Amino acid sequence: MTNNLEIICIGNELLIGKTLNTNANWLAKRVTNLGLNTTRITVVSDNITEISNAINEAINRNPRFILTTGGLGPTFDDKTLEGLAEALGTTTETNQQALQMVKEKYQSYAKQTKTGEIELTAARVKMANIPKGTKPLPNAVGTAPAVVAKHQNVTIFALPGVPSEMKAIFDESVAPVLQQASCGVTFYETSIETVNVMESEMAPCVDEVMHTNPYVYIKSHPKGEERLPQIEFHLSTTADDVDVAKKRVTEALVQLTELIRQKGGKITDIKSTE
Repeated sequence: MTNNLEIICIGNELLIGKTLNTNANWLAKRVTNLGLNTTRITVVSDNITEISNAINEAINRNPRFILTTGGLGPTFDDKTLEGLAEALGTTTETNQQALQMVKEKYQSYAKQTKTGEIELTAARVKMANIPKGTKPLPNAVGTAPAVVAKHQNVTIFALPGVPSEMKAIFDESVAPVLQQASCGVTFYETSIETVNVMESEMAPCVDEVMHTNPYVYIKSHPKGEERLPQIEFHLSTTADDVDVAKKRVTEALVQLTELIRQKGGKITDIKSTE
């Protein structure tokens, strides 16, 4: 079984450019650091068919996990769970465990604001309507529960779109599952900043270093113009042991650094993250 993972972000606000998709960036980074491989990030509108199609297409690619973000709230355009239900070939129903989570949240809000009991309106109950056969996950920050579903060999986590809620649920309920699935695989990365050497001039050198160090991936990120070059080179690898991962990247870095200097380039900064 692979450790591939796909992310599906849901919301019209992402597609019209109103909201920057910081959730995808945060999730991809966390997934990578946990030792898994994000193979695709998809953005779709608040439309049941679009959501269902995106989830089904992802399932057909047979990742180990699918993470969705957005569309779990009380408004008319929060349609993620209906789309998930359609993809799973089922319908939504009021889940009593999820309803209890929602009820306890509103009781807590009422107590904090001293406004008396808050009515469980249809819009509020909507957040407890989840696909049959799925399980709600507690939301420590917000109101709408997250949802976990298993289909064939794929585990699907439906997370809220509000970043603070998404991050809290991920760390509490999702990260431990991903960490266990990665079996201790370690991600290690290093970045170096250079000047005075062109990306086109360094392209064969990058190929040479990656050929010599087949477990290390090197990506160049130009930050200036070709005539006034400033480039970041990012080196990364995964391994079963942190020392092995660090050794691989270090050896590749030494070789790349030497080639940069041979081309007349200058290294201005080195950053490592374990």
